[in-house]
Amino acid sequence: MGKKQKSSFLVQGTILAAASLICRVIGLLYRRPLTAIIGNEGMGYYGFAYNVYSIILLIASFSIPLAVSKSIAARLAMKEYKNAQRVFHGALVYVVIVGGAAGLITFFGAPAFLPNQPGAVLALRTMAPTIFLSGILGVLRGYFQGHSTMVPTSVSQILEQILNAVFSVLMAYVLVAPYVGIGSKVASYKLAKYGAAGSAIGTGAGVLTGLIFCGVIYWIYRPKVKRQMAADKTKKIESYQRILKILLLTITPVIFSTAIYNCSAIIDSTLFSMIMVDKGMAARSVATLFGIFSNQYNVLINVPVSIASALSNAIVPDIAGAYAVNDKERMNDSINTAIKFTMIISIPCAAGMGVLAKPIVGLLFGPAKAFELGPKLLMIGSVSIVFYCLSTLSNGILQGMGKMKVPVRHSAVSVVINVFVLVVLLYTTKANAYALVFATMAFSFVMCLLNARSIKKYTGYEQEVSKTFIKPLISAGVMAIAVGIIGFVFQKFMSGTSLGYALCLLIAVPLGTFVYFIAIIGLKVFEEDELRRVPKGHLILRLAKKLRLL
Repeated sequence: MGKKQKSSFLVQGTILAAASLICRVIGLLYRRPLTAIIGNEGMGYYGFAYNVYSIILLIASFSIPLAVSKSIAARLAMKEYKNAQRVFHGALVYVVIVGGAAGLITFFGAPAFLPNQPGAVLALRTMAPTIFLSGILGVLRGYFQGHSTMVPTSVSQILEQILNAVFSVLMAYVLVAPYVGIGSKVASYKLAKYGAAGSAIGTGAGVLTGLIFCGVIYWIYRPKVKRQMAADKTKKIESYQRILKILLLTITPVIFSTAIYNCSAIIDSTLFSMIMVDKGMAARSVATLFGIFSNQYNVLINVPVSIASALSNAIVPDIAGAYAVNDKERMNDSINTAIKFTMIISIPCAAGMGVLAKPIVGLLFGPAKAFELGPKLLMIGSVSIVFYCLSTLSNGILQGMGKMKVPVRHSAVSVVINVFVLVVLLYTTKANAYALVFATMAFSFVMCLLNARSIKKYTGYEQEVSKTFIKPLISAGVMAIAVGIIGFVFQKFMSGTSLGYALCLLIAVPLGTFVYFIAIIGLKVFEEDELRRVPKGHLILRLAKKLRLL
């Protein structure tokens, strides 16, 4: 791959990763006021509903951006602008039909989807229209990504998350107001139930905002598309019948791959609720436990995982284009770059979250939460950040190569292992919420192994180990010792206060980042020419030379 091509891929990936991180941070910031309004039980109901919503969304339309971007990028690589536009139109027809049907199924089938958690039914029904809107938004995002620009997707994601945060808190507050301060069991149940539904309204408001923004950008972009189509000399114009057939053959495996990959969440929540209730725990207590797992542990580990997801979305059009013209060298170079960057970010994130679990949870969810279950789950499960990042990225790599069925098979195997670990732990131990952590860890680890084997099989790609895994791991270990000392001191003398946790993180995070930076540069994880090609690499290079690391 040429320098310009690699730089473009990294820039687009960085834009999408930065937007994803901003969205995750916004998502973290509103969790504390939302939890204060609706409680762990309400967050549990929202978590149960959101897991069902997510899997239906995945089947209906969530993977549409990936599939559309891949199909459009392959045609643009051949300069078939008219056919690329036809893919866009065909995808819109697809999501209107499938998304509309999925929304209706979700609304009327909500009680059947949540038989053990009736408190979550209203929240799921509230999310049903969002499934239809998300499909259209997904096509627009995939369209822009296929044209190798991540900016519309990134900006729309940020706007979506901001409106989601505002309306989630606002509507939850409005809907729970009649039940605040009453104190009866019925009132507390209704508070949690309607609070979860209020939060679900925020999800829909966010998606609607993103859809309006992308629609406006597409309208502005149309004149350029018309000029490209007018200059298109392609003789073979694909019919819409053929386009829809290609979309079904392309989108369906991607959707099922992603759906199976993500269905472990709904399977885990369903089995956890069913087994714990069967063992004698009250459904509301189960919802509270699951609320801690989904609202604290899952939300936190998904922050760095969003980087891998962004790089995955950025690499798919690049790999699809390289695959279309049989450019193996460019394809393998893209794979190597994406994996290396993902590991360099995910490994220190896992180490930092594990060491600083208490101050992170204490600051984001309230000082009292630092001494409860959440930090313990995070300490144990933070290693799964690395596995999830790598498995998410490798899924995108395989899909970009057109190996749609491969991640499906791997996901199915991983789900079986995930279920086995969860059921065994819940029935034979008192692990409770810890069982969810170990099960998800097993799932992501198996996915990594299976995907890595297939990437090597289909591309001949030989994974570089030292600079990609070992040196970042050593650097993260050094960083963990430094931030661990700071965390220990603050917990010793300023434990239990938001100010103490804030000061701890304000010192530990920048220091840890600096120590890690020195370590990876000192261990020569990057060569000078590699640093020059990364976004703002010249600034990193200048700083490294000032510190005499290069």
